[in-house]
Amino acid sequence: MTRLLSRLFLIVLVLALVCAGGLFWYARQPLQWAGGAIEYTLKPGTALRQAARQIETAGVPVDGALLGLIGRFAVDGTRLQAGSYAFSSGLTPIQLLEKMTRGDVSMREVRFIEGWTWRQMRAALAAQPDLKQDAAALSDAEVMARIGAESTQPEGWFFPDTYLFAVGDSDLSVLARAHHAMRRQLDQAWAARQQGLPYATPRDALIMASIVEKETGAAADRDKVASVFVNRLRADMPLQTDPTVIYGLGERFDGNLTRAHLQADNPYNTYLRRGLPPTPIAAPGRASLDAALNPAPTQYYYFVARGDGSSVFSKTLAEHNSAVDRYQRRPARAQR
Repeated sequence: MTRLLSRLFLIVLVLALVCAGGLFWYARQPLQWAGGAIEYTLKPGTALRQAARQIETAGVPVDGALLGLIGRFAVDGTRLQAGSYAFSSGLTPIQLLEKMTRGDVSMREVRFIEGWTWRQMRAALAAQPDLKQDAAALSDAEVMARIGAESTQPEGWFFPDTYLFAVGDSDLSVLARAHHAMRRQLDQAWAARQQGLPYATPRDALIMASIVEKETGAAADRDKVASVFVNRLRADMPLQTDPTVIYGLGERFDGNLTRAHLQADNPYNTYLRRGLPPTPIAAPGRASLDAALNPAPTQYYYFVARGDGSSVFSKTLAEHNSAVDRYQRRPARAQR
């Protein structure tokens, strides 16, 4: 009887070793399929066995039962992290599970462009089907409160950059990162500012940087554009910048800025009101922040676009009128 039990034990042991060896071999065999990556989203609280079946159902050519065993014995399947994953052909079962224990989720991106308004940023977020749209039902002030911002108005307070997110992330998490990035960039630029600038707070500098962002056509002109507006502030001259008027018009602006627009008073009409407008008018990039806080040392008070993106700068109104006459009033003559 003892000999029989020993033989049975040996047979079971051999079979177990064979099975373990087979499972070990299978765990390292590349899973091949035609086509691109297969995406799978693991929801929080999903058990290993259920996840293995879902991965098989999603189209990955793996045996769900064997994948569950691999996750139980070869990988700590209890550490699978929720999120969206992209599985590419050639991945082995053990690599697939290791990817999920690392939380190596597939990422999407949304880009905020220099000079964009808050309205354009909200539209970019709303166009992302993989983002959870938590901000959609919130007012501007509620959005700012939810992300921990000090300001109640959002314009200009989100740094233009490319932001990565995982499928199912909240749009508020993207906005929080963009806001903290702007605070960081503004604080750095403010710490390195010239002395004697006509700004009471970093917020004033942000407003100026947004104007510089919208007014600059050529990067080489940025610090000179900033110098014009800084010189005007110092001289208590109106800034007289079209982008602020356009911003004040909002959705009423149809692309054609008229004399009537310039003569209609509102808080953003810098032709009629001296000083900075009440808020930024767009999101400035770091170059515009640096220009606003370190403008070129000039005596320029005017500039006009040449038509090629660059500008002509002038010290006096007579010089400016001559440049306007050359580059805008009689462009055909100026080209001869």
